[in-house]
Amino acid sequence: MVAVSAERFPTQSDEQREAAIDAAATAVRRGRLVVLPTDTVYGVGADAFDAAAVQRLLAAKGRGREMPPPVLVGTAGTLDALATRVPVYVPVLVERFWPGALTLVCHQQPSLQWDLGETRGTVAVRMPDHEVARALLDRTGPLAVSSANLTGRPAALDADEAMQMLGESVAVVVDGGPAPGGVASTIVDATGERPRLLRDGAISVAELDAALAELGLTVDTGAESVEEARPSDA
Repeated sequence: MVAVSAERFPTQSDEQREAAIDAAATAVRRGRLVVLPTDTVYGVGADAFDAAAVQRLLAAKGRGREMPPPVLVGTAGTLDALATRVPVYVPVLVERFWPGALTLVCHQQPSLQWDLGETRGTVAVRMPDHEVARALLDRTGPLAVSSANLTGRPAALDADEAMQMLGESVAVVVDGGPAPGGVASTIVDATGERPRLLRDGAISVAELDAALAELGLTVDTGAESVEEARPSDA
């Protein structure tokens, strides 16, 4: 089968942005992959509830099922539909850092009809602080999103880099200009009574601890890193 390069959509004007979001949302509904800008790095996304599309996402990056992608959401309230047994500190972190560069690994709702890979009953969720990304999420619902790169290479920081690595695997590239953050999100394990740091990222441990001070908690930084599981996710 002949590879077809992705269609690239600018977002400089309101009309361009609407066309880009519409094209990306249509592609997602059809089970295709899309590249989207976020507040950290560029991501490659698929409908989180389309198992075949999620598998195509992993294949495009050269990843296996043992490396499940996180899920991006457009509103903080969506976390309640995706996660269960949520510790008391999670609402505090959500209130302080969402939308933003914090990914929370929670117990997933057992009723969810999806297959993100070998998640061991968890789901990693983030609400990005990026207007275009959230506008797309408003259209599509939760997206499985991993950093826009081939495994082992740096995450794309603009549409050009994403096109070079994934242009033949995705249907649509939403060009939102250079990624404003450039650093991947901080990942926190929120499945226990005390939050555990799984990956250093854009939000520092000091910032997390300051937010948790009202609860008398600090982040456990002694946890084994999950860099191998989620090496450069957005």
